[in-house]
Amino acid sequence: MAIFNLKINNVDQQVEVDPATPVLWVLRDHLKMVGTKYGCGIAQCGACTIHLDDVAMRSCVLPISAVGDKAITTIEGLSEKGDHPLQKAWIQHDVPQCGYCQAGQLMSAAALLKDTPSPTDADIDDAMNGNLCRCGTYIRVKAAIHTASKM
Repeated sequence: MAIFNLKINNVDQQVEVDPATPVLWVLRDHLKMVGTKYGCGIAQCGACTIHLDDVAMRSCVLPISAVGDKAITTIEGLSEKGDHPLQKAWIQHDVPQCGYCQAGQLMSAAALLKDTPSPTDADIDDAMNGNLCRCGTYIRVKAAIHTASKM
């Protein structure tokens, strides 16, 4: 066990966990931040996507010991009021169906728009590759990202 001082959604947090514990489980089990979802556990589905210093990362395979002094942003920290352009566009385009993958989808899309404010379809396809949606809302995800890029 070790003590880790973390900056999560601009709030200082301290946890005592095994250094090999994935960030996903630190968030969900130790800090009770359950917006980040468990999907596959092998970084293949994207449900657990967070930002580590504004870079989209799969938290299910990221050991807490690898975080260091980097800032973590979860879906809860994307927007305090739920008014991020992507969140608005998601609603406008009626993207979620079951909703399970949406936190990861939104976090991947947010990282894309931070780096590429006016993405092409190819940019979106590349950035969202590996974010699996069992409901198949990929067309609406792409439309919502284009809409958010104009907000």
